[in-house]
Amino acid sequence: MKITFLGAAGEVTGSCHLVEAENLRFLVDCGMFQGGPHERNWRPFGFDPKGIDFVLLTHAHIDHSGLLPRLVAEGFSGKIHTTSATFDLLEVMLPDSAHIQEKEAEWAQKHDPQAKPLYTVEEARESLKQVASEEYDLPFQPHPAVKAVLREAGHILGSAIIELWVEGKKLVFSGDIGQPGFHVVRKPAAVTRADYLLVESTYGDRLHRNLSETIEELVHAIDDTLTRKSGNVIIPAFTVGRSQDILFLLTELYRAGRLPKMNIYVDSPMAYSATAITLKHRELLGRKAEETLEWMNSHRMSIRFVQDVQESIALNEIREGAVIISASGMCDAGRVKHHLKLNLPRPECTVLITGFQAAGTLGRRLVDGASEVRIFGQDVQVRADIYTIGGLSAHADQSGILSWLANFDPPPLKTFIVHGEPSSSMALSEKIAQWPGWETVIPSRGDCFEP
Repeated sequence: MKITFLGAAGEVTGSCHLVEAENLRFLVDCGMFQGGPHERNWRPFGFDPKGIDFVLLTHAHIDHSGLLPRLVAEGFSGKIHTTSATFDLLEVMLPDSAHIQEKEAEWAQKHDPQAKPLYTVEEARESLKQVASEEYDLPFQPHPAVKAVLREAGHILGSAIIELWVEGKKLVFSGDIGQPGFHVVRKPAAVTRADYLLVESTYGDRLHRNLSETIEELVHAIDDTLTRKSGNVIIPAFTVGRSQDILFLLTELYRAGRLPKMNIYVDSPMAYSATAITLKHRELLGRKAEETLEWMNSHRMSIRFVQDVQESIALNEIREGAVIISASGMCDAGRVKHHLKLNLPRPECTVLITGFQAAGTLGRRLVDGASEVRIFGQDVQVRADIYTIGGLSAHADQSGILSWLANFDPPPLKTFIVHGEPSSSMALSEKIAQWPGWETVIPSRGDCFEP
């Protein structure tokens, strides 16, 4: 057996791992590289797509799923196994990703007539025909030589930890592990045994602010902006997971009298679809989310989902009193860039950063304190208040990862630390190394491991 680390190795993007055994080749995730040069997504896969037997997908985020249409277009004909909720999300997210690729190609053709999209909307829809829905905790066989089980990862709706048995060895892929707290989905499931483990390390070098302090900061930022400064609050948010978490949290804080009456606009057609899918899968919601949903069903809040482009443009006329939740979560694409361009120069406004910002993204520059950023080819002064609300992350922090790892008894023979920037992976490795019997490896992209 051999494992090749093709993405999310030394970085937090492009998740893709190739597993090979006798007469068997399969992938765990096939994600797009985000936050860096787009050319990386055009590189050869490092394997022949026609030779891949099947794919196991941990969750729907584009950095884990975004190259599936390209994989299929280049000859992969097997099944893509994932949870039913992830399948529903993919039906929205992959065509949307393809639409972005087509629009970027149209723009590029003004300078290069040969420019083409990474994949088309039609290719994205074709790839969805190969998705097979699996249920949590029910074993299935994607291949006669492989048994698999999907467990709740607690990251976003439908996210999964993957347990695999291949050639008498048990492999566990953590995917993205959720942070227990005020989130829509349930807590991550405990896994107790593995021969070889791949674990994420997005926040492997730090602790999130605790939930009570996070909520205090969130309440202060919104209340100060809406009632004292009379400005707007802009919340860049991932359309799947984070947007729903924020909606439920704002509702709960308003319900508790912690926040004033506010006009909430969710400016993302995909967020509307993702929220509808979340409500479709109520059996996957955590207890707090269920309680909040019951309250929302009998009370009115000013929440408006903005889908039409003209209605989105009209939001630009609102000078105060608006809480605008909009994609993308790292501020690098989508409608949020328009809202940032107009509101960043205004000292009465606030931008709330609620999720991980990869190196090279606009969101990361804001977090790092840039006084000026470039948006749509124009220099934009940053005069608005920038808050980084770390405690709302959908990723476990160092303590959360270690708590999940503590369930393994005995320790895995080898633990591979992936999906983290080098400093995060190294910090987590140093912590784990203090435990008796644990051996860790931090692979680089292209590294292979043969037990």
